[in-house]
Amino acid sequence: MKNKSQSFWLSLFFAVSVLPVVAGFVYALLYSFGLAGVYEIGFTLKNWAAILSSPEIINSFLFSFYIAVVSISIALFVALWFVINYGAHFDKGILSYVIYFPLSIPAIVAAFFIIQLLSKSGLISRIFFNLNLIDNINSFPDLVNDNLGIGIILAHTLLAIPFFIIFLLGLYHSQNLENLKQLSFTLGADKKQTTKRVLLPILLNKVYPTIILYFIFVLSSYEIPLLLGQQYPQMVSVFAVRKLQRFDLADIPQAYVIISVYVLIVIVSLFILFRKRKLEYDFDN
Repeated sequence: MKNKSQSFWLSLFFAVSVLPVVAGFVYALLYSFGLAGVYEIGFTLKNWAAILSSPEIINSFLFSFYIAVVSISIALFVALWFVINYGAHFDKGILSYVIYFPLSIPAIVAAFFIIQLLSKSGLISRIFFNLNLIDNINSFPDLVNDNLGIGIILAHTLLAIPFFIIFLLGLYHSQNLENLKQLSFTLGADKKQTTKRVLLPILLNKVYPTIILYFIFVLSSYEIPLLLGQQYPQMVSVFAVRKLQRFDLADIPQAYVIISVYVLIVIVSLFILFRKRKLEYDFDN
């Protein structure tokens, strides 16, 4: 009876969560090959050839990878530093509550906050002007809608830091790292050796699946790069939606090519992730 109940809930989960995603991916593939949609002209590879040979899509993916890598690297470094050095401060007091507040902020709100903070007419620019550090607002550097994506990176970093701090704190306690740290000190290791050889290897080994999943999340983000990014290069999600919303019907299949490529990258990443985790589990057992 228990097996039947498990099978029912598993089937329901597959029908509600997995099947629509698979159906959407199949539709995107058919549309990209000219076999579905309003631009159905029969099987063709010209949409794939047009996208894969376009420097715009290559730059879009490279820019998206750059944003995701830099944002997560900064956020993870800051979170690790806080957890290793000040982890106890988050267990009680006001910080134990405040750390959850940024998780409730929607991405679009974070983007508008960065605009108000870093744009040429924003708060920091006005402070610099009043301190006579700049002559006018045009002298303030481009930190929003800029070539380096500084505004996008900052917005994602500010949202990711509390997430990783909370996640790492959970690992810190569940792995009894405080006891391991004290044991390391007892055996003669200093703080630097303990951090490098005990704390970091354990935390990074446990957190890397979450890093990959968060990387996929940043890679597919839409609101933040839409508001804080520039026209070229654009992140993948913004570039795909722009193709979908054009009046030229020939651009719509190309948008589905972009979506298909992105989904394939995600599938390969998840396969590598869970394959590695399965090998580690088999090795441990």
